[in-house]
Amino acid sequence: MNPHHQARVHRIQLPSGHAIEVRRFDAPEPDQRDLHVCPSCRSDLVQPAKWSMTDDGDSALLLECPNCGWHECGVYGRAQVERLEDELDEGLSDLIEDLRRLTLANMAADVDRFIEALDRDLILPEDF
Repeated sequence: MNPHHQARVHRIQLPSGHAIEVRRFDAPEPDQRDLHVCPSCRSDLVQPAKWSMTDDGDSALLLECPNCGWHECGVYGRAQVERLEDELDEGLSDLIEDLRRLTLANMAADVDRFIEALDRDLILPEDF
C-alpha cells in the first residue's frame, strides 16, 4: 500500500440491517482550484449557499459569488472543501475583528458626543 494514497470510506447498509465499510485507496486528489475564488470575476468572496455530505464523504456545494452573481453546483473532495473552510474561518475572524474595531469607534464617538452635550449644558435631569 502506497502511503501517499488516501483511504476513502464508503458505508453500505445491507438488507439484514448490518452495515459494512468499504475502504477505497485512491490516488490523492489533484490540486484543484480554490473554491473561494470566483472563476468569473476572480473575487475571493465566493461562499457556499447550500452544503451537504454525499454518501462517500465528499461535499455537495452550491457556491455563489456576491460580486458578479456567478454560481455553481458541484461535488468536491475533502482537501478542496477543507481549504474552503479555512478561508471561511479566516474571513469570519476578519469580520469579527472589524466589528470589534467599529464597535469601539462608535462607543468612543458616543462618549465624545455625551461629554460635549454635558459641557454645553444640553443634558437635563429630565433626560433620564
